[in-house]
Amino acid sequence: MLPSRVFALCLVLLLAACASAPTDRAPYRSPAEIRAEIVRRMPAGTPDREGWATDIQVAFTAQGIEASPENLCAALAVTQQESTFQANPEVPGLARIAREEIDRRAGALHVPGFAVDAALKIRSTDGRSYADRIAGVRTEQELNTIFEDFTGRVPLGDTLFGELNPVRTGGPMQVSIAFAEAHAGDYPYPVDTSIRHEVFTRRGGMYFGIAHLLGYPANYERPLYRFADFNAGWYASRNAAFQAAVSTATGMPLALDGDLLRPGAPLDDPGQTERAVRALKPQLGMDDGDIRRALERGDRLDFEDTPLHREVFALAEQAAGKPLPRAVLPGIKLESPKITRDLTTAWFAERVDTRWAQCMQR
Repeated sequence: MLPSRVFALCLVLLLAACASAPTDRAPYRSPAEIRAEIVRRMPAGTPDREGWATDIQVAFTAQGIEASPENLCAALAVTQQESTFQANPEVPGLARIAREEIDRRAGALHVPGFAVDAALKIRSTDGRSYADRIAGVRTEQELNTIFEDFTGRVPLGDTLFGELNPVRTGGPMQVSIAFAEAHAGDYPYPVDTSIRHEVFTRRGGMYFGIAHLLGYPANYERPLYRFADFNAGWYASRNAAFQAAVSTATGMPLALDGDLLRPGAPLDDPGQTERAVRALKPQLGMDDGDIRRALERGDRLDFEDTPLHREVFALAEQAAGKPLPRAVLPGIKLESPKITRDLTTAWFAERVDTRWAQCMQR
């Protein structure tokens, strides 16, 4: 009888251990529960809170992103900063900004100014000239509609003027249209004409904005760095910390912009960060090809697992005599025709972080 009792006891202990084993699965919450929390955490006075909550909840659920308080508040904080919860926010001075940007793009593409002026004087579908319609524009969605009408109506419009469309972001989270078009594979709604148009809707703007903010894995200790990445690009904060480590290890000053490679740079003409890393080749035991292949992983989480990342930080911490951070705010000045002040990525991230903290207290 003793062996059978021992077996039964072992079985009970095994089942108990299995029952108490930790799991990485997030507890299930119904859509209604998630929507209720979103409504509660939104700023007081936000119109149509239930409508916003529905679109946000669907964006989280459709993309398999955990609707934790931290993540919900991250999405709400960015939206509050970018648009104060307006699905189609007005942009002060947009008419002037749009015309200046059209002229700038035309110059860069060597399109003569007289050709642009003549094309904009053509009567549009509503009877006004395109120039007059642009002069009265208030939102990016409005401007995009005018420009699509313009390129579709003017002879060779898309061929000659397609690149002049100044609208590159849109919606309540001001997400990049190019990003949305590249990440539309699992979009859960019927597409009205184009993904570009969907960005200007509340549901589409929130879906793609949340994808850009939370749709990638990152080992950040604070959401502050995701907010910087939202502005500067995925892993910009992590990569800026790597650049700082390279600078410490080499003594060579570097711009902490999160860009590890110069786009299109040939192997024999590297960018500044890559050139600085090459100065450590004797200590790293790597050649130019090894370094390039590692830096090419800078847009992926597993860059942190490369020998290059590990060894550069080891050298930098030896030089500094202390541990160094694995994320820093990129030192990037915000460049946009819509921005009239000297603002930086750090300013943006810190403003959003303040809103995030307020949301977490609601």
